Amino acid sequence: MTTQSARSAAARRHGAGFWFVACTFAVTMGFSAAPTPLYVLYQAKDRFGPFTVTLVFAAYAFGVIASLFLAGHVSDWLGRRRVLVPAVLINVAAGVVFLIWTSVPALLVARVLSGISIGMLTATATAHLTELHLAARPGASRTRADVVATAANLGGIGLGPLVAGLLAEYVPDPLHVPYLVFQVLMLLGALAVALSPETVTATRVRYRPQRVSVPPHARARYLAAGAAALAEFAVFGLFTSLAPGFLANTLHQHSHALAGVSVFAVFGAAAVAQIVLARTELHRLLAIGLILLTVGLVLVTVAVWLPSLALFLVGAVLAGAGAGAGFKGSVGVVLGLASRESRGEALAGLFLAAYTGLAVPVLALGVATQILDLRVALLGFTAALLLILAVVVRRLFRAS
Repeated sequence: MTTQSARSAAARRHGAGFWFVACTFAVTMGFSAAPTPLYVLYQAKDRFGPFTVTLVFAAYAFGVIASLFLAGHVSDWLGRRRVLVPAVLINVAAGVVFLIWTSVPALLVARVLSGISIGMLTATATAHLTELHLAARPGASRTRADVVATAANLGGIGLGPLVAGLLAEYVPDPLHVPYLVFQVLMLLGALAVALSPETVTATRVRYRPQRVSVPPHARARYLAAGAAALAEFAVFGLFTSLAPGFLANTLHQHSHALAGVSVFAVFGAAAVAQIVLARTELHRLLAIGLILLTVGLVLVTVAVWLPSLALFLVGAVLAGAGAGAGFKGSVGVVLGLASRESRGEALAGLFLAAYTGLAVPVLALGVATQILDLRVALLGFTAALLLILAVVVRRLFRAS
């Protein structure tokens, strides 16, 4: 085999591996959000309320945070496949728990396992996609890899509830069939990743958890970016935990398919916004994101008070697009503030803030629903997020 043909064969292997990893990334992210439209079924079966749903969701978020800082970075020296394959299989284990055990403790265990998997998966799969892309297309820009990673990540989270909701609506045994479908897809994905080229040479290093670093010269602006990320992910948390309950109990829409569509709309809009606005100047990206997020949150709140399904869905799309664009802007702010040597550690702090936002505000909303009307609790949730954004907006734009 000539040198040129050997290079072509290697490029083809890396190109195929790129799509194997992308599909597996999307399927696994999809499984992580698949229970969203099914929570109302668990509520009806075991007679628990919104607060328990938020506890289950918080278990997932805390699993992500722990895994992100304990294992999210080890593929840099251990190898991408050695982290990706176990990450997918941990989510398969979470699926087994869902299949054999349906009580609240089972939901908590399964969601913690799923969170651990996602914390290992996200950064590793994104890095692997970039490396496979550059190996398959030497000299090319990384734009294609960034677009596919965004689509697999946010798009996968949106597709999971959509698929689970459709299956729950139109096939028998809705608390088992969706998980079985994703189990098969994830097992095939784990095999595909195992057969994909490795892009990191394993090295022996002393293990340490991911460090968090805040640029001391720009602490106020960094904290503003973190607060904005917290608010943006709180919107994602709202739609992946309590939104199906809002649809069923407040808007009187009991379709599991519709619950899946609403979550898909949020994350699909977030992915599209990040892709379409990829080349937008940072200050304009932040402005677009924060405006859309504000308008979307207000519309969702008004829709729950009226109530209006159409307004709810429009607000969901706008809030999702705003959260996606806004978070991309927050990442841009942090990258601009941190030195090259500390960017990974600075981003780790941003993701800590983001995943705290995924869990804590929604958990507070769940507590509020125990003592207040759901509409009043959502109004307070929206007001709190808008207050956070109002406080940090000036520093955020100064940082951009």
